[in-house]
Amino acid sequence: MTFLTTDLYDANEDCVAVLAPLLQSYGARPRFYGQIVTLKLFEDNTLVREVLGEPGKGKVLVVDGGGSLRCALLGDQIAELAVKNQWEGVVIHGCIRDSVAINALPLGVRALATNPKKSVKRNEGSRDLSINFGGVDFVPGQWLYADEDGVLVAAKPLL
Repeated sequence: MTFLTTDLYDANEDCVAVLAPLLQSYGARPRFYGQIVTLKLFEDNTLVREVLGEPGKGKVLVVDGGGSLRCALLGDQIAELAVKNQWEGVVIHGCIRDSVAINALPLGVRALATNPKKSVKRNEGSRDLSINFGGVDFVPGQWLYADEDGVLVAAKPLL
């Protein structure tokens, strides 16, 4: 991928939102983009596994985990599932685990931090609703662009 978020921002300044620089980069794909699919949950990654088990070509999963640092919402097994189903990336307002394994996978991942503790499994959470963190509204069907400089969100495709 040859796009740069800096160039996309400069060319589309009036119609993009920039995520506050609060997420760390993981995975072997620092640059990724796709149409947004959203989840809102708290310390329960049941829906993360379910959604990443679906076909994801051209899509990015954005998870509002409430900013919890108490457990991980993505580990290597679910990340491998995402790769198998061709997801472009995963953006988590929360933690991941198994970062060494995830860093070897051809997947873009952004998260607050790492935590070795796994999440609970209560099958709680919501899918496909507008969520907000880091000063950005993430709306299902909009477009997310991530690279080494940050994350942009736009209502229409920029590439």
